[in-house]
Amino acid sequence: MRISQRAQAVTPFYAMEFSKHAAALEAQGHHVVKLSLGEPDFGAPPAVLDAMREVMDGRPVTYTAAVGLPELRKAIARFYLDEHGVEVAPSRIIVTAGASAALLLVIAALVDTGDEVLIADPSYPCNRQLAESFGAKVGLVPTTAATRFQLDAASVRSSWTDRTRGVMIATPSNPTGTSVPADELAAICAYARERGAWRIVDEIYLNLSDHDDRGRAPLSALSLDPGAIVINSFSKYFGMTGWRLGWCVVPEDLVPVMERLAQNYFLCASAPAQHAALTCFTPESLAVCEARRAEFAERRALVLGGLVRIGLSVPVPPDGAFYVYFDVRDTGLTSWEFCERALQEAHVALTPGRDFGVATAETHVRLSYAASADELREGITRLGKFVASLG
Repeated sequence: MRISQRAQAVTPFYAMEFSKHAAALEAQGHHVVKLSLGEPDFGAPPAVLDAMREVMDGRPVTYTAAVGLPELRKAIARFYLDEHGVEVAPSRIIVTAGASAALLLVIAALVDTGDEVLIADPSYPCNRQLAESFGAKVGLVPTTAATRFQLDAASVRSSWTDRTRGVMIATPSNPTGTSVPADELAAICAYARERGAWRIVDEIYLNLSDHDDRGRAPLSALSLDPGAIVINSFSKYFGMTGWRLGWCVVPEDLVPVMERLAQNYFLCASAPAQHAALTCFTPESLAVCEARRAEFAERRALVLGGLVRIGLSVPVPPDGAFYVYFDVRDTGLTSWEFCERALQEAHVALTPGRDFGVATAETHVRLSYAASADELREGITRLGKFVASLG
């Protein structure tokens, strides 16, 4: 069987690979502390679970419109207004089968073969894989701790070429959990907009970000650049990873294009998940999600303190998401060696920097603190013993 060049070019998602190895160890009877995947341990809010049970009571569940349930699109629009103070027309919201499907549709709508797309290094690997699958030339822009491992206006300007057609930004970021400061994000978007380039901003961790001193949620990119394309998801803030439900906000003139693509690629997102997700936006469910956001902040403090205690450096503390990106150079191991040995010797699953780019591929490791506090304490204890054994 002849495999396409496109498929052959796709590299493994190493976080998933390490999870497979962890599952094999568990099958042998070992307790593995799994800190490799960004999967909240809370699950969906109780009201959402109740709503799904009600929907799945045996009634016929039919396709929805390709762009999503009208009432769900309206609920998401209200969420932007209530949480972020930005008005978004429901007609601009496309409900998708997870944020990955939203990104796939957007890339399919915008990218032609040979187009250059600027993405930070490190960054979420699937974003660049999707862009490359549609023929894009991904320009990985090296970042450092000085820019919070994020793009800034200066790095975008210096990396821009005549072939650049767009920029992809994730704030907060996977793997670092760091955000782009609002003034830098506005400057990046303005620079791209002035050159007729599109701006995709991945905000799936936005509502897990720290609030300011007045208790206000962070700004959406839509407040800074109404023409930006924003990707979001029910997976992280709402804890619905396996439900595969997300959305994007696009300019009005892109809506019919997205609808045609959605009709042909997916028909629609899961109808039961959409109906149940309506209860995400009730005061009851939002209160649950906010309590969980506070819990994540406590877990972050636990992990940061523990890593410092065992001698692992965190160059930039995160301010959102549920990831810590730590430096392993002082251990004398590459990130891959560190993760392999931590899994085999300490039974702690982590993700090596190789997943996220080139600049920090061999020097940094991602830890997800989406696991419970008890698991995090156990994981830090095991890692401490492992690091000590390295001398």
